[in-house]
Amino acid sequence: MKTKHTFSLKGTTATAVILATLMMVFSCSKTVNDPVASINTPSSLDENAGNWKPYVLATTTEIPVAEPNAATSAEYKAEIQKLKDVTSKITAQQREQVNYWGAGAVFRWNEIGRELAARYNTPPASDKDGKYPLPDAANPLADPKFPFANPPYTARALAYLSVAQYDALITAWNYKFKYNRKAPSKTDQSVLTLLPVTDLPSYPSEDAVVAEASVIILKAMFPGEVPFLEQKLAEHKNTRLWAGMNVESDISAGAELGKAVGAKVMARAKTDGMGTANNQAKTAEMIANARTIGTTEPWVSQEVPARPPMLPTYGGVLPWNFDRPTIVTLRPEAPPALGSAEFQKNMDELLNIAKNQTREQARIASFWSDGVGSYTPPGHWHRRGANLCHDNSFSEVRTARTLALLGTAIQDAGICCWDTKYYYYYPRPNQMSRKVKTSVGLPNFPSYTSGHSMFSGAGAEVLAHIFPSEAEKLNAMAAEASLSRIYGLIHYRFDCETGLATGHKVGNYAVQRAKTDGAE
Repeated sequence: MKTKHTFSLKGTTATAVILATLMMVFSCSKTVNDPVASINTPSSLDENAGNWKPYVLATTTEIPVAEPNAATSAEYKAEIQKLKDVTSKITAQQREQVNYWGAGAVFRWNEIGRELAARYNTPPASDKDGKYPLPDAANPLADPKFPFANPPYTARALAYLSVAQYDALITAWNYKFKYNRKAPSKTDQSVLTLLPVTDLPSYPSEDAVVAEASVIILKAMFPGEVPFLEQKLAEHKNTRLWAGMNVESDISAGAELGKAVGAKVMARAKTDGMGTANNQAKTAEMIANARTIGTTEPWVSQEVPARPPMLPTYGGVLPWNFDRPTIVTLRPEAPPALGSAEFQKNMDELLNIAKNQTREQARIASFWSDGVGSYTPPGHWHRRGANLCHDNSFSEVRTARTLALLGTAIQDAGICCWDTKYYYYYPRPNQMSRKVKTSVGLPNFPSYTSGHSMFSGAGAEVLAHIFPSEAEKLNAMAAEASLSRIYGLIHYRFDCETGLATGHKVGNYAVQRAKTDGAE
């Protein structure tokens, strides 16, 4: 692939490149300390991506994009001249913003999505009457803020974000190579550019497509952040002009396409069952069923006052990579009977850790805690996936595919996990023994199986397929994430081992899709 490098590594860009080599450890706090990412130069154009299989759209021709004006037309020449005027007046601040977005459109919007999840991952506090008020989507900035971006919510938000980006980009790729409009600087070499210029056609703009599709999703998921998202949207699109990468018609065509795809994806979201995922009226029936199948002491909230269980009917949300009946087939067998020898063996392990926890066990428990104020385990794995895409110089469309496969697998894992949790309604270790005191928070839902383990198994399965040279590391990460819940005294070993194995099974459905989506 030919690449025209007409940018400089002076100033802020050089700083970004240097900082990118100083890889910081994972951090999951409300101030998320992600490393500064360097400008991405894709190693492939992925010319065939217009033929890849979409998730929500029927085909990559479902949404029409009009043919652009010819490069020889007076209209296009006027756009080129206007672009030259813009690039000749770029400021230092605008150059900083060009460098920021130059790391990749999908990369940056996924990062923004994770940061919003961390910002909103705060459970409601009880009021003076001992009740826990629900966040109100119609008044998102009131106390408690909407949403409470817990792990299932974050998994869903990031899945929809990634799917919208992917469907929008493969559609854009279809039209890019259909119309084959060259980048402005390929038409007029006097156009100043601040980012790498490749042979990828410029119409419609891939950055505008991603930006608009992402904002449609994130506005719906985080309605209190509309002004922030609008500001980032305008900034992102403007950087393509400041950097000399697109003329205005490239950007407007991309923007309209991104909006249309975002609306199609949100139509699915409105009917996927999330609106009834917190049906507390079902819990009595669930508890009765759990007793019938052998859970003699069902889980109860250990908080004071008792908090209603988190999203008890999330297991009924529509999955991505299989149908609803498959959720039942993926449900693991029952956990050990309370009081059995196997149960006691697992409880004794936790009691021993409670008395003799090592510093390494404490470190692992803390590193993977991903609790309140973090972007949760789904965000943790999305960050790993995004960084791998960036490190391997993936194109925008291949990065979007990776994160869509990852995001859908992780949400599917959460759906299956929550189905299992509320089917067995199994008590947590600290409910069964007051000697087991958790060090990393108190999850407000049943124990079996471990959510961390399910999310991590699914995430590792997908990423190991896409990055086979990283498979050993990724599987080790998933295993450590699973173990961390034992070391944090949150889960029994059987919660974690069964959850990890089931997560890998769930992830394999996404892998099977990857093998048939046209990208391999």
